[in-house]
Amino acid sequence: MHVSDRPDPVPARDVLWRFAPMIYGPTVLFALGEGAVIPLIPIIAAQLGADVATAALVASALVVGQLCGNIPAGWAVARIGERLTMAIAGALSLVAVIGLALAPSLGVFASAVFVIGFCAAAFGLARHSFMATRVPLAFRARALSLLGGTFRLGMFIGPFVAAGLLALIGDEHATIWFFAGCLVATVLLVLLGPDPETSLAGAATPGPSPRPAPRGDSTMAEDTGEPVTGSIPTTERAGVFRTMWAYRRVLSRLGLAAASLSAVRSARQVVLPLWGVSIGLDAQTIALVVGISGAIDFALFYASGQVMDRFGRLWAALPAMLLMGLGFVALSSTHDLDQSAMWFALFSAVLGVGNGLSSGILLTLGADVAPKNDPAPFLGSWRTLTDAGGAVSPLLVSGIAAVSSLAVATGVVGVIGLVGAVAFVRWVPRFVPRVRP
Repeated sequence: MHVSDRPDPVPARDVLWRFAPMIYGPTVLFALGEGAVIPLIPIIAAQLGADVATAALVASALVVGQLCGNIPAGWAVARIGERLTMAIAGALSLVAVIGLALAPSLGVFASAVFVIGFCAAAFGLARHSFMATRVPLAFRARALSLLGGTFRLGMFIGPFVAAGLLALIGDEHATIWFFAGCLVATVLLVLLGPDPETSLAGAATPGPSPRPAPRGDSTMAEDTGEPVTGSIPTTERAGVFRTMWAYRRVLSRLGLAAASLSAVRSARQVVLPLWGVSIGLDAQTIALVVGISGAIDFALFYASGQVMDRFGRLWAALPAMLLMGLGFVALSSTHDLDQSAMWFALFSAVLGVGNGLSSGILLTLGADVAPKNDPAPFLGSWRTLTDAGGAVSPLLVSGIAAVSSLAVATGVVGVIGLVGAVAFVRWVPRFVPRVRP
């Protein structure tokens, strides 16, 4: 599978800018509000009577909701479209956030957290499907890396906003109402913002319209690298489960490789704070080291897209997996060394580089291998796999650390990363279309 070498009629910068009101702006707002509320979920749950274990269970309802929401979201996008799905997900999230603020009991509060996770999955899948069908392959990775970067920006700033609101008002519920305001703005942007397809159509180079393909031709059209405008064909929708079965080979191979990347990413968020505690560092030092790692991660998000578009997906996926896999393996051997704090800081930075280089990879690979005429059902399965990898990883770390040690658990995560690197080398060239040099 290959793409044409025809130059792009619309510059990448222009296309990406036109997606800002419909995709990037709502993503920042949704992530900003969610990032502000997530750290406070266990605290509010405790205020409603939860013990530590129950508060952790309530917080995990967000991930469970996201896992449960991907496949129904694929069904919804396939039938009512991306824009309407994003608007409905935002509106239902707003109802759930109001439920968070007014919850009279722990059960209602946990249910609201679950619904927010469910709607976040629908919102994320809809924007993923929107980008997969409308962004030219020549700069798809940059567009989706920017999407991942905007989400990271919102999640990075959100906790600082929450801290500021707590300092000013002193009530955790103020942060919940801030999330509600973000959701109102999100829905308005999605519904009232300019349609990127219309903008792209108006910006295209004047000239004769391309002749439509014959109706009876069932062969896959060549990807010319031009933006897709107009409606997406909806004639023969296979449905979510038929799509899963039809694409079982790519899901069971490349999909599992993607799940391993998601698992290593998620483990990083758990292992680094625990490692700092286990070697005796204070909370301020741990926060500083993890914060620097996160800053490195965020600084590289667009570079990942540049690498993937210019050299191919594997040139970002493989270094990212090798850096994170080897970084975890190396970190696991430093626990009892005299300079363990220095090694902790060093390998935290290495993991930040690896995670930054992986920005947008899961979105891009999913868009690359999804069926072009109806990607949403496939992307629902793809995102379920990757979310499951991220959800299982902290449980794996916890279980191994309980029966053995944190160092062993960290080493196992590193091995998963290295196995995932091998899987990417094996399956990316087989399933993913080549990009232009």
